[in-house]
Amino acid sequence: MSSEFDIKLYDDIDPEDRPSLWEALIPILGMLTALGIGIGIYGLDPQFPLLWGIAFTGLFSYYRFDISWDEMYAGITHTLLMGIQVVFILFIVYALISTWIQAGTIPTLMYYGLDLLHPIVFLPLTAIITAAITFAIGSSWTAAGTLGVAFIGIGSGLGLPEPMTAGAILTGAYTGDKQSPLSDTTNLASAVTNTDLYDHINAMRAGTFLAFSIAVVLYAGLGIRASGAIPVDRIAEIQTALTGSFTISPLAFFPLLVTFGLAIYGISAIPALGAGVFAGAITSAVLQGNSFTSVWTVAQSGTSPETGMELVNGLLASGGMVGGAWAVTIAIAALALGGLFECTGIIAVLAHNLGQLSKSVGSLTGITVLSSVSMNVLAAEQYISIVVPGVTLGSLYEEKGLKTENLSRAIESSGTVTSALIPWNSGAVFMAGTLGVSTFQYAPYYFLGFLSPLILILMGVTGWQITYTESEADDHMTSNVAAPADSD
Repeated sequence: MSSEFDIKLYDDIDPEDRPSLWEALIPILGMLTALGIGIGIYGLDPQFPLLWGIAFTGLFSYYRFDISWDEMYAGITHTLLMGIQVVFILFIVYALISTWIQAGTIPTLMYYGLDLLHPIVFLPLTAIITAAITFAIGSSWTAAGTLGVAFIGIGSGLGLPEPMTAGAILTGAYTGDKQSPLSDTTNLASAVTNTDLYDHINAMRAGTFLAFSIAVVLYAGLGIRASGAIPVDRIAEIQTALTGSFTISPLAFFPLLVTFGLAIYGISAIPALGAGVFAGAITSAVLQGNSFTSVWTVAQSGTSPETGMELVNGLLASGGMVGGAWAVTIAIAALALGGLFECTGIIAVLAHNLGQLSKSVGSLTGITVLSSVSMNVLAAEQYISIVVPGVTLGSLYEEKGLKTENLSRAIESSGTVTSALIPWNSGAVFMAGTLGVSTFQYAPYYFLGFLSPLILILMGVTGWQITYTESEADDHMTSNVAAPADSD
Protein backbone atom coordinates (compact mmCIF):
# COMPACT_ATOMS: atom_id res chain seq x y z
CA MET A 1 0.00 0.00 0.00
CA SER A 2 1.31 3.42 -0.92
CA SER A 3 2.47 5.62 1.93
CA GLU A 4 0.06 8.20 0.57
CA PHE A 5 -2.70 6.17 2.18
CA ASP A 6 -0.92 5.18 5.41
CA ILE A 7 -3.39 5.41 8.26
CA LYS A 8 -3.38 4.70 11.98
CA LEU A 9 -4.75 1.22 12.66
CA TYR A 10 -6.01 -0.28 15.92
CA ASP A 11 -2.84 -2.29 16.61
CA ASP A 12 -0.68 0.75 15.93
CA ILE A 13 -2.06 2.57 18.98
CA ASP A 14 -0.57 1.99 22.43
CA PRO A 15 -3.30 0.34 24.57
CA GLU A 16 -2.84 3.05 27.21
CA ASP A 17 -3.55 5.76 24.63
CA ARG A 18 -6.27 3.91 22.74
CA PRO A 19 -9.77 5.44 23.09
CA SER A 20 -12.52 3.15 24.31
CA LEU A 21 -15.50 2.61 22.03
CA TRP A 22 -17.63 5.02 24.05
CA GLU A 23 -14.90 7.66 24.02
CA ALA A 24 -14.61 7.28 20.26
CA LEU A 25 -18.37 7.65 19.82
CA ILE A 26 -18.60 10.98 21.69
CA PRO A 27 -16.84 13.09 18.98
CA ILE A 28 -18.80 11.23 16.29
CA LEU A 29 -22.07 12.04 18.02
CA GLY A 30 -20.87 15.62 18.44
CA MET A 31 -20.22 15.91 14.71
CA LEU A 32 -23.59 14.42 13.78
CA THR A 33 -25.34 16.74 16.25
CA ALA A 34 -23.58 19.79 14.79
CA LEU A 35 -24.56 18.77 11.26
CA GLY A 36 -28.12 17.97 12.30
CA ILE A 37 -28.61 21.33 14.01
CA GLY A 38 -26.81 23.44 11.43
CA ILE A 39 -28.10 21.81 8.25
CA GLY A 40 -31.28 20.07 9.35
CA ILE A 41 -32.77 22.68 11.68
CA TYR A 42 -31.32 26.01 10.55
CA GLY A 43 -30.67 25.22 6.89
CA LEU A 44 -27.04 26.34 6.94
CA ASP A 45 -24.49 25.26 4.38
CA PRO A 46 -22.21 22.47 5.69
CA GLN A 47 -19.07 24.60 6.19
CA PHE A 48 -19.73 25.99 9.65
CA PRO A 49 -21.48 22.90 11.08
CA LEU A 50 -18.35 20.98 10.05
CA LEU A 51 -16.24 23.66 11.75
CA TRP A 52 -18.27 23.17 14.93
CA GLY A 53 -17.51 19.45 14.70
CA ILE A 54 -13.80 20.20 14.27
CA ALA A 55 -13.79 22.48 17.33
CA PHE A 56 -15.66 19.96 19.49
CA THR A 57 -13.46 17.04 18.40
CA GLY A 58 -10.28 19.06 18.91
CA LEU A 59 -11.22 20.20 22.40
CA PHE A 60 -12.42 16.75 23.45
CA SER A 61 -9.25 15.11 22.10
CA TYR A 62 -7.01 17.66 23.81
CA TYR A 63 -8.58 17.31 27.25
CA ARG A 64 -9.64 13.64 27.21
CA PHE A 65 -6.99 11.91 25.06
CA ASP A 66 -4.16 14.35 25.91
CA ILE A 67 -3.34 14.80 22.24
CA SER A 68 -1.34 17.94 21.56
CA TRP A 69 -2.37 20.61 19.09
CA ASP A 70 0.71 19.81 17.00
CA GLU A 71 -0.38 16.17 16.67
CA MET A 72 -3.85 17.25 15.61
CA TYR A 73 -2.45 19.72 13.07
CA ALA A 74 -0.25 16.94 11.68
CA GLY A 75 -3.27 14.64 11.35
CA ILE A 76 -5.28 17.32 9.57
CA THR A 77 -2.37 18.11 7.25
CA HIS A 78 -1.90 14.45 6.37
CA THR A 79 -5.54 14.06 5.35
CA LEU A 80 -5.58 17.34 3.45
CA LEU A 81 -2.53 16.24 1.47
CA MET A 82 -4.29 12.97 0.69
CA GLY A 83 -7.31 14.89 -0.55
CA ILE A 84 -5.49 17.69 -2.38
CA GLN A 85 -6.33 16.06 -5.69
CA VAL A 86 -10.00 16.67 -4.89
CA VAL A 87 -9.33 20.39 -4.46
CA PHE A 88 -7.38 20.64 -7.72
CA ILE A 89 -10.03 18.74 -9.69
CA LEU A 90 -12.85 20.87 -8.28
CA PHE A 91 -11.16 24.12 -9.35
CA ILE A 92 -10.25 22.75 -12.79
CA VAL A 93 -13.71 21.32 -13.50
CA TYR A 94 -15.44 24.56 -12.56
CA ALA A 95 -13.14 26.42 -14.97
CA LEU A 96 -13.66 23.72 -17.63
CA ILE A 97 -17.46 23.92 -17.49
CA SER A 98 -17.44 27.70 -17.96
CA THR A 99 -14.92 27.46 -20.79
CA TRP A 100 -16.89 24.74 -22.56
CA ILE A 101 -20.09 26.76 -22.30
CA GLN A 102 -18.46 29.81 -23.87
CA ALA A 103 -16.80 27.59 -26.51
CA GLY A 104 -20.21 26.23 -27.52
CA THR A 105 -19.29 22.66 -26.58
CA ILE A 106 -22.05 22.15 -24.04
CA PRO A 107 -24.63 24.20 -26.04
CA THR A 108 -23.85 22.06 -29.12
CA LEU A 109 -24.23 18.84 -27.13
CA MET A 110 -27.57 20.14 -25.87
CA TYR A 111 -28.71 21.16 -29.37
CA TYR A 112 -28.01 17.78 -30.97
CA GLY A 113 -29.11 15.86 -27.91
CA LEU A 114 -32.55 17.48 -28.01
CA ASP A 115 -32.89 16.26 -31.61
CA LEU A 116 -31.71 12.72 -30.97
CA LEU A 117 -33.16 11.83 -27.56
CA HIS A 118 -36.78 11.34 -26.48
CA PRO A 119 -38.04 11.80 -22.91
CA ILE A 120 -39.09 8.13 -22.64
CA VAL A 121 -35.60 6.77 -23.38
CA PHE A 122 -33.51 9.69 -22.15
CA LEU A 123 -32.88 8.56 -18.55
CA PRO A 124 -31.90 4.94 -19.30
CA LEU A 125 -29.75 6.06 -22.24
CA THR A 126 -28.07 8.67 -20.03
CA ALA A 127 -27.10 5.95 -17.57
CA ILE A 128 -25.91 3.59 -20.33
CA ILE A 129 -23.91 6.21 -22.27
CA THR A 130 -22.31 7.59 -19.11
CA ALA A 131 -21.38 4.06 -18.00
CA ALA A 132 -19.74 3.32 -21.36
CA ILE A 133 -17.77 6.58 -21.39
CA THR A 134 -16.64 6.15 -17.78
CA PHE A 135 -15.55 2.56 -18.45
CA ALA A 136 -13.43 3.82 -21.35
CA ILE A 137 -11.75 6.67 -19.47
CA GLY A 138 -11.75 5.24 -15.94
CA SER A 139 -12.96 8.39 -14.18
CA SER A 140 -16.49 8.96 -12.91
CA TRP A 141 -15.63 12.57 -12.06
CA THR A 142 -14.36 13.37 -15.55
CA ALA A 143 -17.47 11.88 -17.17
CA ALA A 144 -19.86 13.68 -14.82
CA GLY A 145 -18.01 17.00 -15.06
CA THR A 146 -18.11 17.04 -18.86
CA LEU A 147 -20.77 14.85 -20.44
CA GLY A 148 -22.93 14.97 -17.30
CA VAL A 149 -23.31 18.75 -17.43
CA ALA A 150 -24.62 18.50 -21.01
CA PHE A 151 -27.06 15.74 -20.03
CA ILE A 152 -28.49 17.99 -17.29
CA GLY A 153 -29.22 20.61 -19.96
CA ILE A 154 -30.71 18.11 -22.41
CA GLY A 155 -32.91 16.56 -19.72
CA SER A 156 -34.24 19.94 -18.66
CA GLY A 157 -35.02 20.74 -22.28
CA LEU A 158 -36.96 17.49 -22.56
CA GLY A 159 -39.00 18.38 -19.49
CA LEU A 160 -37.33 15.95 -17.07
CA PRO A 161 -36.47 17.08 -13.51
CA GLU A 162 -32.77 17.72 -13.00
CA PRO A 163 -32.52 15.41 -9.93
CA MET A 164 -33.69 12.46 -12.06
CA THR A 165 -31.08 13.19 -14.70
CA ALA A 166 -28.37 13.63 -12.06
CA GLY A 167 -29.30 10.27 -10.54
CA ALA A 168 -28.99 8.55 -13.93
CA ILE A 169 -25.63 10.25 -14.56
CA LEU A 170 -24.26 9.08 -11.20
CA THR A 171 -25.54 5.55 -11.69
CA GLY A 172 -23.84 5.34 -15.06
CA ALA A 173 -20.65 7.03 -13.88
CA TYR A 174 -20.07 4.78 -10.88
CA THR A 175 -21.08 1.64 -12.79
CA GLY A 176 -18.45 2.30 -15.45
CA ASP A 177 -15.92 3.33 -12.82
CA LYS A 178 -16.31 0.05 -10.89
CA GLN A 179 -15.65 -2.04 -14.00
CA SER A 180 -12.81 -0.02 -15.51
CA PRO A 181 -9.20 -1.20 -15.05
CA LEU A 182 -8.21 2.48 -15.43
CA SER A 183 -10.16 3.62 -12.35
CA ASP A 184 -8.12 4.77 -9.35
CA THR A 185 -10.59 3.36 -6.80
CA THR A 186 -10.72 0.02 -8.61
CA ASN A 187 -6.95 -0.23 -8.53
CA LEU A 188 -6.85 0.93 -4.90
CA ALA A 189 -9.39 -1.69 -3.74
CA SER A 190 -7.37 -4.33 -5.54
CA ALA A 191 -4.06 -3.12 -4.07
CA VAL A 192 -5.05 -2.82 -0.39
CA THR A 193 -6.51 -6.35 -0.38
CA ASN A 194 -3.66 -7.93 -2.39
CA THR A 195 -6.10 -9.02 -5.08
CA ASP A 196 -5.29 -9.36 -8.76
CA LEU A 197 -6.89 -6.41 -10.56
CA TYR A 198 -8.85 -8.50 -13.04
CA ASP A 199 -9.94 -10.99 -10.37
CA HIS A 200 -11.33 -7.98 -8.50
CA ILE A 201 -13.14 -6.64 -11.58
CA ASN A 202 -14.55 -10.08 -12.43
CA ALA A 203 -15.79 -10.50 -8.86
CA MET A 204 -17.75 -7.23 -9.13
CA ARG A 205 -19.25 -7.93 -12.55
CA ALA A 206 -22.34 -9.98 -11.65
CA GLY A 207 -23.51 -7.76 -8.79
CA THR A 208 -22.78 -4.56 -10.69
CA PHE A 209 -24.64 -5.79 -13.78
CA LEU A 210 -27.66 -6.78 -11.69
CA ALA A 211 -27.76 -3.43 -9.85
CA PHE A 212 -27.28 -1.47 -13.07
CA SER A 213 -29.96 -3.46 -14.92
CA ILE A 214 -32.51 -2.83 -12.19
CA ALA A 215 -31.59 0.87 -12.19
CA VAL A 216 -32.00 1.14 -15.99
CA VAL A 217 -35.48 -0.43 -15.76
CA LEU A 218 -36.42 2.04 -13.03
CA TYR A 219 -35.16 4.96 -15.14
CA ALA A 220 -37.25 3.70 -18.06
CA GLY A 221 -40.29 3.75 -15.79
CA LEU A 222 -39.53 7.30 -14.68
CA GLY A 223 -39.13 8.35 -18.32
CA ILE A 224 -42.53 6.94 -19.24
CA ARG A 225 -44.18 8.77 -16.35
CA ALA A 226 -42.46 12.09 -17.15
CA SER A 227 -42.77 11.94 -20.95
CA GLY A 228 -46.02 13.87 -21.05
CA ALA A 229 -44.62 16.84 -19.11
CA ILE A 230 -42.80 18.55 -22.00
CA PRO A 231 -44.60 21.67 -23.27
CA VAL A 232 -45.34 21.95 -26.98
CA ASP A 233 -42.54 23.66 -28.99
CA ARG A 234 -40.21 23.68 -25.93
CA ILE A 235 -37.40 21.95 -27.84
CA ALA A 236 -37.62 24.33 -30.81
CA GLU A 237 -37.54 27.36 -28.49
CA ILE A 238 -34.44 26.08 -26.69
CA GLN A 239 -32.64 25.32 -29.93
CA THR A 240 -33.47 28.77 -31.28
CA ALA A 241 -32.09 30.37 -28.11
CA LEU A 242 -28.91 28.31 -28.45
CA THR A 243 -28.31 29.14 -32.12
CA GLY A 244 -28.95 32.82 -31.41
CA SER A 245 -26.09 32.96 -28.90
CA PHE A 246 -23.58 30.32 -30.03
CA THR A 247 -22.17 28.90 -33.25
CA ILE A 248 -23.53 25.36 -33.19
CA SER A 249 -21.09 23.11 -35.03
CA PRO A 250 -19.41 19.70 -34.70
CA LEU A 251 -16.16 21.69 -34.40
CA ALA A 252 -17.29 22.63 -30.90
CA PHE A 253 -16.63 19.01 -29.85
CA PHE A 254 -12.86 19.59 -30.06
CA PRO A 255 -12.41 20.08 -26.26
CA LEU A 256 -14.46 16.94 -25.61
CA LEU A 257 -12.31 14.88 -27.98
CA VAL A 258 -9.10 16.22 -26.42
CA THR A 259 -10.18 15.47 -22.84
CA PHE A 260 -11.60 12.00 -23.49
CA GLY A 261 -8.77 11.13 -25.87
CA LEU A 262 -6.16 11.87 -23.21
CA ALA A 263 -8.15 9.97 -20.58
CA ILE A 264 -8.47 6.91 -22.81
CA TYR A 265 -4.76 7.11 -23.53
CA GLY A 266 -4.18 6.77 -19.78
CA ILE A 267 -3.45 10.37 -18.79
CA SER A 268 -4.68 11.05 -15.24
CA ALA A 269 -7.66 13.27 -14.50
CA ILE A 270 -5.91 16.54 -13.59
CA PRO A 271 -3.78 16.94 -16.75
CA ALA A 272 -6.59 15.58 -18.97
CA LEU A 273 -9.10 18.07 -17.55
CA GLY A 274 -6.51 20.86 -17.64
CA ALA A 275 -5.93 20.18 -21.33
CA GLY A 276 -9.70 20.36 -21.76
CA VAL A 277 -9.69 23.89 -20.34
CA PHE A 278 -7.06 25.02 -22.85
CA ALA A 279 -8.85 23.23 -25.71
CA GLY A 280 -12.06 25.00 -24.67
CA ALA A 281 -10.27 28.35 -24.60
CA ILE A 282 -8.94 27.80 -28.14
CA THR A 283 -12.36 26.73 -29.42
CA SER A 284 -14.00 29.71 -27.73
CA ALA A 285 -11.61 32.11 -29.46
CA VAL A 286 -11.57 30.45 -32.90
CA LEU A 287 -15.13 29.18 -33.29
CA GLN A 288 -17.10 31.65 -31.18
CA GLY A 289 -14.88 34.69 -31.84
CA ASN A 290 -14.29 35.60 -28.20
CA SER A 291 -11.30 37.71 -27.18
CA PHE A 292 -8.33 36.39 -25.21
CA THR A 293 -9.37 38.44 -22.18
CA SER A 294 -12.98 37.28 -22.37
CA VAL A 295 -12.00 33.61 -22.61
CA TRP A 296 -9.90 33.63 -19.44
CA THR A 297 -12.24 35.94 -17.54
CA VAL A 298 -15.01 33.42 -18.10
CA ALA A 299 -12.76 30.54 -17.01
CA GLN A 300 -12.09 32.42 -13.78
CA SER A 301 -15.44 34.05 -12.99
CA GLY A 302 -18.03 32.04 -14.93
CA THR A 303 -20.76 32.64 -17.49
CA SER A 304 -24.05 34.54 -17.40
CA PRO A 305 -25.45 34.21 -20.93
CA GLU A 306 -28.34 36.28 -22.26
CA THR A 307 -30.03 33.99 -24.77
CA GLY A 308 -33.52 35.47 -24.53
CA MET A 309 -34.87 32.36 -22.76
CA GLU A 310 -34.76 32.17 -18.98
CA LEU A 311 -34.51 28.36 -18.89
CA VAL A 312 -31.45 28.33 -21.15
CA ASN A 313 -29.84 31.22 -19.25
CA GLY A 314 -30.16 29.23 -16.02
CA LEU A 315 -28.81 26.03 -17.55
CA LEU A 316 -25.75 27.76 -19.03
CA ALA A 317 -24.91 29.96 -16.05
CA SER A 318 -21.75 28.87 -14.26
CA GLY A 319 -19.40 30.10 -11.56
CA GLY A 320 -15.99 29.46 -13.08
CA MET A 321 -12.94 28.70 -10.97
CA VAL A 322 -14.00 31.30 -8.39
CA GLY A 323 -17.38 29.60 -8.09
CA GLY A 324 -15.62 26.38 -7.13
CA ALA A 325 -14.51 27.93 -3.84
CA TRP A 326 -17.86 27.07 -2.19
CA ALA A 327 -17.39 23.37 -2.88
CA VAL A 328 -13.70 23.46 -2.03
CA THR A 329 -14.34 24.94 1.43
CA ILE A 330 -16.73 22.07 2.22
CA ALA A 331 -14.17 19.52 1.04
CA ILE A 332 -11.38 21.11 3.11
CA ALA A 333 -13.50 21.30 6.28
CA ALA A 334 -14.69 17.70 5.90
CA LEU A 335 -11.18 16.41 5.22
CA ALA A 336 -9.87 18.29 8.25
CA LEU A 337 -12.49 16.69 10.48
CA GLY A 338 -11.65 13.30 9.02
CA GLY A 339 -7.97 13.96 9.79
CA LEU A 340 -8.82 14.58 13.45
CA PHE A 341 -10.83 11.36 13.65
CA GLU A 342 -7.92 9.45 12.11
CA CYS A 343 -5.05 10.87 14.18
CA THR A 344 -6.93 10.46 17.48
CA GLY A 345 -7.57 6.77 16.75
CA ILE A 346 -11.34 7.22 16.60
CA ILE A 347 -11.62 5.70 13.12
CA ALA A 348 -9.35 2.77 14.06
CA VAL A 349 -11.37 1.99 17.20
CA LEU A 350 -14.68 2.17 15.35
CA ALA A 351 -13.46 -0.06 12.50
CA HIS A 352 -12.01 -2.60 14.96
CA ASN A 353 -15.21 -2.86 16.98
CA LEU A 354 -17.34 -3.19 13.87
CA GLY A 355 -15.13 -6.07 12.74
CA GLN A 356 -15.67 -7.89 16.02
CA LEU A 357 -19.41 -8.13 15.34
CA SER A 358 -19.03 -10.51 12.40
CA LYS A 359 -20.00 -14.13 13.10
CA SER A 360 -20.79 -15.46 9.61
CA VAL A 361 -20.07 -14.63 5.98
CA GLY A 362 -23.39 -12.77 5.81
CA SER A 363 -22.71 -10.68 8.91
CA LEU A 364 -19.11 -10.04 7.80
CA THR A 365 -20.39 -8.71 4.48
CA GLY A 366 -22.87 -6.47 6.28
CA ILE A 367 -20.16 -5.22 8.64
CA THR A 368 -17.95 -4.41 5.64
CA VAL A 369 -20.76 -2.33 4.13
CA LEU A 370 -21.36 -0.55 7.44
CA SER A 371 -17.62 0.07 7.90
CA SER A 372 -17.18 1.56 4.41
CA VAL A 373 -20.26 3.78 4.72
CA SER A 374 -19.11 4.90 8.19
CA MET A 375 -15.72 5.89 6.80
CA ASN A 376 -17.47 7.92 4.08
CA VAL A 377 -19.43 9.73 6.79
CA LEU A 378 -16.53 10.31 9.18
CA ALA A 379 -13.53 10.81 6.90
CA ALA A 380 -15.39 12.45 3.98
CA GLU A 381 -13.07 10.74 1.50
CA GLN A 382 -13.87 7.63 -0.55
CA TYR A 383 -10.22 6.49 -0.51
CA ILE A 384 -10.40 6.03 3.27
CA SER A 385 -13.69 4.13 2.89
CA ILE A 386 -11.69 1.63 0.82
CA VAL A 387 -8.38 1.59 2.73
CA VAL A 388 -9.63 1.30 6.34
CA PRO A 389 -12.02 -1.66 5.87
CA GLY A 390 -9.63 -3.24 3.36
CA VAL A 391 -6.79 -3.31 5.87
CA THR A 392 -8.82 -3.81 9.06
CA LEU A 393 -11.10 -6.66 7.93
CA GLY A 394 -8.66 -8.64 5.80
CA SER A 395 -7.77 -11.11 8.58
CA LEU A 396 -11.47 -11.86 9.22
CA TYR A 397 -12.02 -12.78 5.59
CA GLU A 398 -8.92 -14.95 5.76
CA GLU A 399 -10.16 -16.71 8.91
CA LYS A 400 -13.36 -17.68 7.09
CA GLY A 401 -11.41 -19.07 4.15
CA LEU A 402 -12.67 -16.43 1.74
CA LYS A 403 -10.71 -15.31 -1.30
CA THR A 404 -9.45 -11.74 -1.20
CA GLU A 405 -11.70 -10.66 -4.07
CA ASN A 406 -14.70 -11.01 -1.72
CA LEU A 407 -13.25 -8.21 0.40
CA SER A 408 -12.10 -6.07 -2.54
CA ARG A 409 -15.57 -6.33 -4.10
CA ALA A 410 -17.25 -5.47 -0.81
CA ILE A 411 -15.26 -2.33 -0.07
CA GLU A 412 -15.67 -0.91 -3.57
CA SER A 413 -19.32 -1.87 -4.00
CA SER A 414 -20.16 -0.13 -0.72
CA GLY A 415 -17.44 2.50 -0.32
CA THR A 416 -17.04 4.05 -3.76
CA VAL A 417 -20.71 4.21 -4.72
CA THR A 418 -22.04 5.59 -1.42
CA SER A 419 -19.56 8.47 -1.25
CA ALA A 420 -21.91 10.50 -3.47
CA LEU A 421 -24.73 10.08 -0.91
CA ILE A 422 -22.95 11.84 1.99
CA PRO A 423 -23.38 15.63 1.45
CA TRP A 424 -20.00 16.58 2.95
CA ASN A 425 -18.05 13.74 1.36
CA SER A 426 -15.70 14.82 -1.43
CA GLY A 427 -17.64 12.67 -3.94
CA ALA A 428 -20.97 14.31 -3.14
CA VAL A 429 -19.44 17.79 -2.98
CA PHE A 430 -18.03 17.31 -6.47
CA MET A 431 -21.17 15.79 -8.00
CA ALA A 432 -23.59 18.29 -6.45
CA GLY A 433 -21.41 21.27 -7.34
CA THR A 434 -20.70 20.11 -10.89
CA LEU A 435 -24.22 19.03 -11.81
CA GLY A 436 -25.93 21.88 -9.96
CA VAL A 437 -28.23 19.51 -8.05
CA SER A 438 -27.96 19.06 -4.29
CA THR A 439 -27.21 15.66 -2.77
CA PHE A 440 -30.59 15.53 -1.05
CA GLN A 441 -32.33 16.18 -4.37
CA TYR A 442 -30.55 13.58 -6.50
CA ALA A 443 -30.18 10.90 -3.78
CA PRO A 444 -33.66 9.34 -4.29
CA TYR A 445 -32.86 8.83 -7.99
CA TYR A 446 -29.29 7.61 -7.57
CA PHE A 447 -30.41 4.00 -7.61
CA LEU A 448 -26.96 2.38 -7.82
CA GLY A 449 -25.99 4.00 -4.53
CA PHE A 450 -28.63 1.89 -2.76
CA LEU A 451 -28.78 -1.18 -4.98
CA SER A 452 -25.05 -1.93 -5.00
CA PRO A 453 -24.62 -2.37 -1.21
CA LEU A 454 -27.99 -4.13 -0.89
CA ILE A 455 -27.09 -6.70 -3.55
CA LEU A 456 -23.70 -7.10 -1.89
CA ILE A 457 -25.40 -7.97 1.41
CA LEU A 458 -27.69 -10.39 -0.46
CA MET A 459 -24.58 -12.11 -1.82
CA GLY A 460 -23.20 -12.56 1.68
CA VAL A 461 -26.45 -13.92 3.09
CA THR A 462 -27.21 -16.33 0.24
CA GLY A 463 -23.64 -17.28 -0.70
CA TRP A 464 -24.15 -16.17 -4.31
CA GLN A 465 -20.81 -15.26 -5.93
CA ILE A 466 -18.99 -15.91 -2.63
CA THR A 467 -15.70 -17.67 -3.39
CA TYR A 468 -13.45 -19.64 -1.05
CA THR A 469 -9.81 -20.64 -1.05
CA GLU A 470 -9.16 -24.17 -2.31
CA SER A 471 -8.86 -25.79 1.13
CA GLU A 472 -12.00 -24.08 2.42
CA ALA A 473 -13.90 -24.93 -0.77
CA ASP A 474 -12.98 -28.60 -0.29
CA ASP A 475 -14.29 -28.47 3.30
CA HIS A 476 -17.59 -26.97 2.08
CA MET A 477 -17.97 -29.66 -0.57
CA THR A 478 -17.22 -32.41 1.95
CA SER A 479 -19.75 -31.08 4.45
CA ASN A 480 -22.43 -30.99 1.73
CA VAL A 481 -21.96 -34.65 0.72
CA ALA A 482 -24.40 -36.93 2.51
CA ALA A 483 -22.98 -39.89 4.37
CA PRO A 484 -23.65 -43.23 2.54
CA ALA A 485 -26.53 -45.30 3.86
CA ASP A 486 -25.75 -48.53 5.81
CA SER A 487 -26.15 -51.65 3.68
CA ASP A 488 -28.63 -54.27 4.75
